This record gives sequence, C-alpha cells and structure tokens, in this order.
Amino acid sequence: MSIDINTILMYLLYALVFPGLLFSSVFGLWLAGVDRKVVARMQKRIGPPIMQPTYDFFKLLGKETIIPANAATTTFMLAPYVGLVSLVVLALFIPVGGFQAFGGMADIVVVLYLLTIPSLSIIFGGSASGNPFAGVGVSRSMVAIMAYELPLILVLLAVSKAVSGNGMLTFSLEGITTYQKLNGSLLFDWRLLPAAVAMLLVIPCEVGSHPFDVGEAETEICEGPLVEYSGAPLAVFKLSHAIKMFVMTALFAALFLGGIATGMLWLDIVIALLICTVVTIICMSFLHAITARLKVEQVFKFFWTVVSGLALVSLILVWIGI
Repeated sequence: MSIDINTILMYLLYALVFPGLLFSSVFGLWLAGVDRKVVARMQKRIGPPIMQPTYDFFKLLGKETIIPANAATTTFMLAPYVGLVSLVVLALFIPVGGFQAFGGMADIVVVLYLLTIPSLSIIFGGSASGNPFAGVGVSRSMVAIMAYELPLILVLLAVSKAVSGNGMLTFSLEGITTYQKLNGSLLFDWRLLPAAVAMLLVIPCEVGSHPFDVGEAETEICEGPLVEYSGAPLAVFKLSHAIKMFVMTALFAALFLGGIATGMLWLDIVIALLICTVVTIICMSFLHAITARLKVEQVFKFFWTVVSGLALVSLILVWIGI
C-alpha cells in the first residue's frame, strides 16, 4: 500500500502546528497568564506579566533534572510526556473556530478517555517519586477525578440528547457543532443552562485550578505529586496544565457556543479564542479570586450533589422533551 506524502505532512501539520502542539501550547500559556493577571487585578495587585508562564516554562527547561534516589525512574520520567502527548492528541478532536482536525461518530467518548490520561500521568508520576507528600497528593487527585467525572458525563449526555431529537444520541462533536450552526448555540436553550453552569464548574476542577486544587496544595503538601519534579519534566507538566486549560475551555465553546460562526475560518478562530478567554476568566479566575481552597471531602460532596444535580436537571428536561 502506497503512502501519500501529502497526507502524512498534513497530519504532521495538525499534530505539531495547528491545532496541535504549537498552537495549543502558545494559547494555553497565554490563558494561564491571563488567569494570573485577572486574579491579581481582582485582588488589587499588579500581578505578573501575562507572558510569565511562558518565561517560567523556558526557565524550567534550562534547570537540572533531579531524580529521587528511591524513585521508579522510568515511570517517573515518562509520566509527564505521556500526559503531554495525550493532550496534544486531544486538541486535534476539539473544534476550534469551526475547524476540527479529527472527528468521528463517537469522538466524545474518545475525548473522555483522553481527558483522563493527563490526570493519570500525574498520579503515576507522583506515585513513582516515592515521596510521602506526593502520595497524599495522589490520593487527593484520585478523589478529585471521581468527583468531576460524573457531572462531566451527565453534561455530555444532556448535550448529546438535545441535538439528537427523537433519534439516537449524537456522540459526535462535529455533529453537535453542525447542529448549532443550523439551530443556534445551545447556550440559548434554557433547558441546557444548568448543564452549562455545571460545565463551568467542572473546568477548574478538571484543570486542577483553585479552589479545587486539592491534589497540588502548595501550602499543605508542597504541590503533592509534583513535589520531586524539577527541570524539563516539571516544565512539561506545567505546559500540560496550560494546554488542558485551553482544551477544556475550547470544549465548552464547542458544546455550547458552536453555533457562533461567520464562515471565515480565521475570523471564526479569533472568535473561538476570545470565547475561550472569557470562559477561562469566568470559571477559573473569578473562582480563584473569591474563594478559599476546599477540603477533599467538600470537593467530592459539591460535585456529586450540586454540580451533578445541575447537569441531571438539564438531562431530565431534554430527555422528557420539554
């Protein structure tokens, strides 16, 4: 079977440039800077420059990588790169400005699976470090995963049912965005407003942002699973965090604002990125500035009661066809 060189180059372009590694890294680091700047302004501080996360990333690349004596070296070193690769692949499935590199009949299921890999990479990396603080952070991270997975699944089910009508559930992001282009953004469907709020609350927990950063609580357990990381592996983890911030906000835009399109790709991309910025400020910066970090049991209870309840309300409303 002959290999089409143009197809290979196209896939490499998607993976390495847009919407893959380069694009998601640049915009993710910029979003992280916006988040820090907005929080500082809300707390009446000047705050660091927006490019500070980018500076920190390149600074860490030049630092020495120290491996603990009692660490499982292979797992310890591979974990951050596995998480990064999974997020780059995930970015290829999220529509950005109406453009989606890869899609399919059930790409939402693929997205759900890929979203768990970065969290698992932190868990495996922290466990491999052999540090007791990392062990505490790992256990907390596992609780956080169990907390936000249920409402996230309920949100996706509600959106899928809303666009499927009386037919089978639509587990395709391309199908969801196409439906919104024809019928308007789902954010304007009053039945899905609780699900949209639930998604906005899931995003900071999925990303590990304040007040749901129980796994990496700096003041309590010294960044938990990342306590023994330094140099390039730590830089990769920080980059993965920034990319995940972009991916999650882009996912929200695709699920609820996919109907905002002009027909011009470059303008649609700009609009999508502006939406990601606004969503980031709403769901992360605002919560970060006004709340204290929750306890582990509070996070679990909050997501399995309040957030899951909101998502379940939307699912019931669209299921009974109101």
